[in-house]
Amino acid sequence: MNTKPISEYGAIILGGTAGVGLETAAQFAEQGARIVLLGRNPQRGAVACDVVRGRSPNADVEFIQVDATDPGDLVRAERAARARLGAVDVLVCTTGPSRPPALLHNIAVEDFKPRLEEIILPPLYMMHAVLPTMRAQKSGSIINVASDAAKVATPGETLIGAAMAAIIMFSRAAALEVKREGVRINILTPSLIAGTPGAALIAADPFASRMFAKAADMAHLGVADAQDLAAMAVYLAGPAARRITGQAISINGGISVA
Repeated sequence: MNTKPISEYGAIILGGTAGVGLETAAQFAEQGARIVLLGRNPQRGAVACDVVRGRSPNADVEFIQVDATDPGDLVRAERAARARLGAVDVLVCTTGPSRPPALLHNIAVEDFKPRLEEIILPPLYMMHAVLPTMRAQKSGSIINVASDAAKVATPGETLIGAAMAAIIMFSRAAALEVKREGVRINILTPSLIAGTPGAALIAADPFASRMFAKAADMAHLGVADAQDLAAMAVYLAGPAARRITGQAISINGGISVA
């Protein structure tokens, strides 16, 4: 079990070039951790590294390009990240849907498979890639970001909710499989996250924007933002959370208590 301080961690952030992933990288860097950001776009990766260094001028951060839906490419990226970091103590997966919520009967059946795969497969592939090393070193923390759509049935999130539920279940089952080897796996399940690319995607769609406006009205503690999610990810990765595994933690300002 990893009891060293976060300042000695090596962390991989999948989806680390924007939103929750970028904020998580910045917060890890502020505590001295070494960071590798994984993403598809090198230009965004370079900008993200600059953002992290702007927060922490001495940050040890690098971007590695990867296609998160390609298992072979993720294996290659994990090896490159591990070589860069020396050890992978933390994996945070923050990828999500590229299209807004929609009623099931308005989605073409041909779109079912790609919509499900783009949500489910990246964190599953990446978790599978890092687990051999984490198991061998007898330590590691994985945080997968899913959604409260996995817990509360919501019109417009039939496919998204099913995919997010899959993330919760494979994360929890894997947590039981590797706990003897000191590896912990937890899940964050936000609802609406203000100021992120996902929020912009929702705001641009008439149906989704109306649906989430109603949800925001129920967030009497305030709509969650990237800082909220990142702070919990850093906590879950650290030694203070050494007894926590297999948990799906909602951060939603009171929208629901799922």
